[in-house]
Amino acid sequence: MLYKEENWKHQSVMSVAAAMLAAAATAPKACGINCLESCVVDGAEKDALSAEMRRLGTENKQEFFIRDAGNVDLSECVVLIGARDEYRMLAHCGFCGLGNCGSTKKQGGRCAMAITDLGIAIGSAVSVAADHRIDSRVMFSAGKAAISLGYLGENVKTVFAIPLSVSEKSPYFDRPPVASASALKK
Repeated sequence: MLYKEENWKHQSVMSVAAAMLAAAATAPKACGINCLESCVVDGAEKDALSAEMRRLGTENKQEFFIRDAGNVDLSECVVLIGARDEYRMLAHCGFCGLGNCGSTKKQGGRCAMAITDLGIAIGSAVSVAADHRIDSRVMFSAGKAAISLGYLGENVKTVFAIPLSVSEKSPYFDRPPVASASALKK
């Protein structure tokens, strides 16, 4: 059989995406407690994600959401990694800046350990993409759209997205600049 680019590109990227999920799952977790959720979206779910990014960008006057949606459109798939709103219930941690887990929960804050675990997992995941020469970029904007769509469940309130691409030039760099937040207020 003759295997051309259209035969292997998507399968290769999906294989790397699966390895990225494994890297995120095995990344170290504070107190040995896992509060992360992850998944991969492509096809109709990826299209819905970019549409939601455009909606949020328009609604909130955030041009970079719309620009990033174009990057998602050019991607084979998107890896989503998020942290559930859970607390370690440590009496004297205070890393969140809100005192302890009880007061953090009452005030609607996020557990600093969970957010740190999320960052470590994202670093592990993108290193897998880099090791396989798959272009990627960590996106807050696509993560916000994933939260809006409920892709990782209603208890996941912090999500970052990692779109993946195989092309002659990465779509995630040399992107047009967008106006700063202060310029948008005028």
